[in-house]
Formats: sequence, structure tokens, C-alpha cells
Amino acid sequence: MKTQGLKKFAAVLSVILFASALPALGQQLVPTPGIPTTGFHGLDDYRAKRIAVFTDDFGQLSRYRDANSALPPPGDENRVVFFGDSITDIWKLADYFPGKPYVNRGIGGQTTPQMLVRFREDVIDLHPKVVIVLAGTNDIAGNTGPMTNKEIENNYATMAELAEVHGIHMVFASVLPVHNYTDKSKDFFAQRPPARILELNAWLRDYCARNDLVYLDYFSALVDDKGLLKKDLADDGLHPNAAGFKIMAPLAEAAAVKAITNKP
Repeated sequence: MKTQGLKKFAAVLSVILFASALPALGQQLVPTPGIPTTGFHGLDDYRAKRIAVFTDDFGQLSRYRDANSALPPPGDENRVVFFGDSITDIWKLADYFPGKPYVNRGIGGQTTPQMLVRFREDVIDLHPKVVIVLAGTNDIAGNTGPMTNKEIENNYATMAELAEVHGIHMVFASVLPVHNYTDKSKDFFAQRPPARILELNAWLRDYCARNDLVYLDYFSALVDDKGLLKKDLADDGLHPNAAGFKIMAPLAEAAAVKAITNKP
């Protein structure tokens, strides 16, 4: 029995070592055992490294648990929660909104299902006047598995309904454009077809209009004449650099003010 067990272990280890060597050898990708391949090595590697998150803390509630506990009640201030994925996570809000009661609750790589899991802890329980939701690009990429636009839209709508119940003004930001102008941008671009981004943004714009919500149009401010993200605004074709955030900041602030002043 011990010999058979050792043989099984050796076989599994061989598969893992072989799969990890394939990218260097330029051979066809083999998925990590138990995880279907996406066709993109970088995304496959990301998903494999997130197994503990997906199984133990899907929404990553632990990320901001201490920060939320330490955050004092907002008082009379117009607290705004920026809620999203890595684009929000890397945004140093204090540099762009000095002195503003703006709270960053972005988590890199997250999709809308994960954001729904933590919406109460990271938004509702912080009692903001406004939440600015920037999400969807990782859903398109399939970070937590394949998703249809309808499934993404349902998650947007659920967040909006939760915010309304709790008296929080909702701002939906458009999904940002992407580009493939640099080598490091190729995979991100291939995972996020521009047509799907346009479809989601059209839905968001219409949903906001029908439900008296504020639509924050980052897309139009960042897109070039080819329909892609302007090259000088993101080195990797996805995440804005300082120049990109400099364009986004006044748009976000104007959207937050509009959300507050246009509603009782």
C-alpha cells in the first residue's frame, strides 16, 4: 500500500512539474489539476495562486476587516467609498483628493460576485453618502470563471438595490477601455474583448438613466481614436498610471457631488 501511495504521489508531482515547465519550453498549456485552463498562461497562473482565496475567503473579507473596525463614524462628512478591483486598489486617493473623506475599498483581481460578498462589510457598514463602483473588467476576463454579460449586469443591479435600501447614493463607473500597444498588454487585451466592454457600458448607462443613478463615464475620457485605451495612460494596457488617474479624479469627484445633490 505504501508503494502504491508513493507512486501516485510521484505521478501527480510529475504532472505539476511538467505543467510549470511548459511556458519556458513554448509548449501547449496544461492546466493546474482541478482548474480548467483559460487559454492564457498568466490568467491560469493567477487562478492557481488564488485557490486559497477561492476556497477560504472568496470575498476577501479579511482584507479590510481591521481598517473597517478602525474607521470612525462619518459624522456630517460626505463620505465616499471607492469600491472596485485593482484599478481602485492601486489608486492613491489621498494624492488626488487631499483632505476628502474618501475611502478606498478596492481589491486587486476581484469580480462582481466577490464584491457582492463583501458589499455589506466594505460599503454598507461604513455608512457612506456615496459609493462609486468600478467593476466588470475581471468578470469579462474570467478571473473567477466564465461569466455572461447578463450575470455581470445582475450583480450590478443587486449592488444598486442594496445601496438604495440603505440610503447610499450609487455611482456606476464605466468599464475602462484596454489597449494592446505594448508587449505586456497583449494578454490583458485578449482577455477583454472591446465589444464586450462597449456592451456592458451601454447597459450601465441605460440602467443608470432608468433608475436615476449617476453614470461615471471614464471610458470616453480615456479612449483613443481607435477605440482603445490611450497608450500613454497605462503601460500594461489595463491599469491607469498617474496620468490616467489625473484624468479620472475630477470626473469621480463631479460624479460624487452630483449623486449627493441630485437626490434628497
